[in-house]
Amino acid sequence: MKLIWGVVVASLALLGLWWKTRPAPEPGAFVSYRVDARRQNLRLYWQDDTGQPLRSIQRLKEWLGGQHQRLVFATNAGMFREGNAPLGLFIQEGKLRTPLDTMAGSGNFYLKPNGVFFTTTDGRAAVCTTEGFVFSPRIRYATQSGPMLVLAGQIHPAFRPESTNLNVRNGVGILPDGQVVFAMSKEPVSLYAFAAYFQQLGCRNALYLDGFVSRTYLPEKHWQQTDGDFGVMIGVSEPER
Repeated sequence: MKLIWGVVVASLALLGLWWKTRPAPEPGAFVSYRVDARRQNLRLYWQDDTGQPLRSIQRLKEWLGGQHQRLVFATNAGMFREGNAPLGLFIQEGKLRTPLDTMAGSGNFYLKPNGVFFTTTDGRAAVCTTEGFVFSPRIRYATQSGPMLVLAGQIHPAFRPESTNLNVRNGVGILPDGQVVFAMSKEPVSLYAFAAYFQQLGCRNALYLDGFVSRTYLPEKHWQQTDGDFGVMIGVSEPER
């Protein structure tokens, strides 16, 4: 009996070691896009000219087309509540549209530390914790979500390599050169594996945006998901030629 129990304990230990040391998903498991916020037209979108939520990437694409802009990249920009309204902070063109949410609650959004992705009027982009966010007239766009995936170079302490909670996920991080990287998993992954991808890219800070509802539009990589039912969306566009 002791021998059997010893074998069981050893097997469990080896299994735990495998979970901790197994490689993160290959880069090909993700669709990603890098943005230079100083040179590219990176914006956050929620409503059309009539005040109605745009809701889908297809609708955003058509709406921008009406303004002679071609959509280059798009993804959903965080969680939302009833009526497709942003959950937590949303700043658009320097205007506060919905306030910062510092309350406690259940679900990924409230898994602390959560955080904010924002851009400034001089083209800088950043990800910070909700507690570390400071309002400024220089902030042009901001969206709150959570949890943080990577904080000061470390994976969120609540994530576990052995987690079996798998979903398609999308998020945003800041690269060492200051560029923004958006990524979405092509298949369901754990939060730990998703965070590890941003960490491998060199992101000191990265933020989770959403899960199974996530979509990405990136025709240059032959990835064109235009459906969805969202609140705020992130888009990169350029003038039609």
